[in-house]
Amino acid sequence: MSLLDNIKDKMFGLERGIADKVPGYSGYKQKELRREADKLLRETIAKRMRTVKTQLDGLQQDFISAGKFDLLDEVGSTATQMQTFIDRVRTARYGYAGFFDAVRIKEEDLDRVYQFDTALLDYAARIEAAISRVREELAGENVRAQVLLLRDLAREANTTFDERTEVLNGTAEMGNQISQ
Repeated sequence: MSLLDNIKDKMFGLERGIADKVPGYSGYKQKELRREADKLLRETIAKRMRTVKTQLDGLQQDFISAGKFDLLDEVGSTATQMQTFIDRVRTARYGYAGFFDAVRIKEEDLDRVYQFDTALLDYAARIEAAISRVREELAGENVRAQVLLLRDLAREANTTFDERTEVLNGTAEMGNQISQ
């Protein structure tokens, strides 16, 4: 069961009654539920990524202890990418569009944003696995390649987040049409 379904199931009886009787309320409430689910999901992503960032900070200490100073810049760049990602997820716009806003957020766009955010949660596991591979290779010859893969994965997470912003700004489809 998704977070959105869980929130819908917990909707109070009075709200369900209103949703059935007041024209337009149901659609409004559905949008609000989608926004709330996405907000909770982003909070979960940020929390999980802070844990991953702590592991990354520990990895930097491992490099210092192992005397691998030549790779500290790459590991530091990865840490910066991770912190940027965390900050962006934590402070991201959650799909609100007021009455006078230039860009209207439709239900299907809110669903796409939720799908992006669900995919962003996968990055935590992928980055954790990459950190483990770097630790395994710390004394090996392949450590530089593993660090670069880790750095690229952190960059990819930020790039994926950019696509989320495009959906909210209403520019995602325009970009797709231009590239075709």
